Amino acid sequence: MKMHRYLFFIFIFSQTTIFAQQKLPKGFSYVKDIIPGINVDLRYYSSHNFVGKKIDGYKSPVLIWSTAATNALKKVEKELNAQGMSLKVFDAYRPQKAVQHFKRWALQINDTLSKREFYPNLDKRNLFKLGYIASKSGHSRGSTIDLTIVTLIDHKELDMGSPFDFFGPISHFDTEEINATQKKNRILLKSIMMKHGFKGYAKEWWHFTLIHEPYQKTYFDFDVY
Repeated sequence: MKMHRYLFFIFIFSQTTIFAQQKLPKGFSYVKDIIPGINVDLRYYSSHNFVGKKIDGYKSPVLIWSTAATNALKKVEKELNAQGMSLKVFDAYRPQKAVQHFKRWALQINDTLSKREFYPNLDKRNLFKLGYIASKSGHSRGSTIDLTIVTLIDHKELDMGSPFDFFGPISHFDTEEINATQKKNRILLKSIMMKHGFKGYAKEWWHFTLIHEPYQKTYFDFDVY
C-alpha cells in the first residue's frame, strides 16, 4: 500500500513538472535558465497592473523571451552586478491574446479599477489615440522587455521618477518633470541597454527592444507557463 502511494505521488509530481515547463518554440528560452539571478515581478500574471486583473495568457510567473535577446541581456546583468546592481523585469514575451485583453479593456470605458495608480490624469477614451494601447505589441515578437534596475543588497528599485506602466508624460524618457537623480538613473538604464544591443522607446523609460530581433514580423500567441 505504501509503495502504491509513493508511486502515485511521483506521478502527480511528474505531471505538475511537465505542466510547469512547456516546450518552447525554437529560438525561445526561459530567462531564468540563462540569467538565474535576475529579479522578476511579472505584473500581468497578477492584478497589480493597469487593468487591475490577471491578464489572458499568463499561466505562470515566469519570463519567456527570445534566446538571442536573453543572451544579450545576460551581458547587461553581468555589468550591473559588478556595480552592485541587478535588473528587475516586469514583462518580456507577451502572448497576442494578452494584447487582445488590453484592447477589450480599453474599449470598456467604465472599467477604471486601477485608474488612481496608473492613469489618474488620463481620460481612458484617449488610450488608443495617445499610443498607450495598440492592436499589436513588439512584446509578442519575443524580443521586447519592460524592466528597471535594483540594488543587489536589498533589491530596492532605483528611483526613475515614475512607476512602471504609468500612463502620462512623466514616463517619457526625456520628460522635464523629474529631478536630476531620477534622470541620471534613467540614463544609466538606457545607456547600458544600448551598449549591449537594445533600443529604447521615447514614451516609456522601461521599454527596450533588441535591435537585431530574430522575429521582426512574427507575433506569437503561445501561453506563458
